[in-house]
Amino acid sequence: MPVFKTIRRIIIINIITSIEKIFYFYTINMNNVRFYILLLLLAFISSSCYTQTNTIITAAEQTQSYFPVLQNKRVALVANQTSTIGNVHLADTLLAAGIFLELVMSPEHGFRGIADAGQKVDNETDIKTGLPIISLYGKHKKPTSSDLHGIDIVVFDIQDVGVRFYTYISTLHYIMEACAELSIPVLVLDRPNPNGFYIDGPVLDSAAHSFVGMHKVPLVHGMTIAEYALMINGERWLKNNIVCNLMVLPCKGYDHNSRYELPIKPSPNLPNIRSVLLYPSLGLFEGTIMSVGRGTPFPFQVFGHPDFKTGEFNFTPVSIEGAKHPKYNNQTCMGYDLRTIPLDTLYANGKVNLEYLITSYKYNKANPDFFNNFFYRLAGTKDLQSQIENNMDAESIRAMWKKDITTFMEIRKKYLLYNDFN
Repeated sequence: MPVFKTIRRIIIINIITSIEKIFYFYTINMNNVRFYILLLLLAFISSSCYTQTNTIITAAEQTQSYFPVLQNKRVALVANQTSTIGNVHLADTLLAAGIFLELVMSPEHGFRGIADAGQKVDNETDIKTGLPIISLYGKHKKPTSSDLHGIDIVVFDIQDVGVRFYTYISTLHYIMEACAELSIPVLVLDRPNPNGFYIDGPVLDSAAHSFVGMHKVPLVHGMTIAEYALMINGERWLKNNIVCNLMVLPCKGYDHNSRYELPIKPSPNLPNIRSVLLYPSLGLFEGTIMSVGRGTPFPFQVFGHPDFKTGEFNFTPVSIEGAKHPKYNNQTCMGYDLRTIPLDTLYANGKVNLEYLITSYKYNKANPDFFNNFFYRLAGTKDLQSQIENNMDAESIRAMWKKDITTFMEIRKKYLLYNDFN
């Protein structure tokens, strides 16, 4: 029986590859037809594969499925340090296979993923390959027609963590928008979402639109990067309701209940799975006076403040790579160490933990500057700050999100490539 299942997978892969090659040459008027056919076929192959193996295979590893689409094309790659096949960067793999890789574009934190949050990263030339690297951060978030001149197809392969204010999905949006305007196809190679096992948090208010919140989704959206791309396209979120010529390749062996430990840290201050799981809850502290441990060996695993009046743990941020100017540099912060929480507990929790924020505000409410303007952008709504200031408990606040989350989940269903956690 396993032999027949393997043969079935090979046949499906070959069919999809052939159809991708056929549809690739259709005009822009065929975009919607190709989009829905590929979505159905790729979803089918994903569902037929993940139940038969415990090994997660990222889309980038499935070179036999997408190399034929790239043959004899001038390719641009959107990538960073997470864009690897095993220990080899995807850029090196493409070049070794004879793919005409013309340039690389990188998101926040740069191509090597070592720049501080918010740090300007300049364009550069890769020392190893000689490829031009275009930074898509700062004032240049969206590729220009000059950047993409002569490009036949753009490949997007970046590890996301499934949180609205993590900016890789914003870069994805601008890539799709620029390519849609220039009639350049985009191929998204999917990777698992380590926070893909739940949905929670307030849905973004349109007025709160920014680079850390571009779409009307909850703080934790429960979608992989490819599913998210399908939603951007399907919901017509690109400028002027344009549609990107989009192809996606799913992972194998993955569903939304899968536990996935990232082999490479996705950004300087998410060094391990604990920080990734705590990030949706502790990321909100970036809009307050609290430190989340940037400048320590355990960022997004602790929180504290020099004047905190509670907690039995202390830490001292210092200038290090990825956090050159940390909040409260060289000052001792009192607070809480979350490294003792079992990972099983974090997985079982399946929600944004508001208690950390509520407790911190309780002991710092005398400080009128506890919240700053960035908190509104991170939360995606003005309500959360006022609810905490008015002493609402966590469950009452969460109840206010329920209706919007239910509406979002109905929309989300249309774009799922894998069995869901429901």
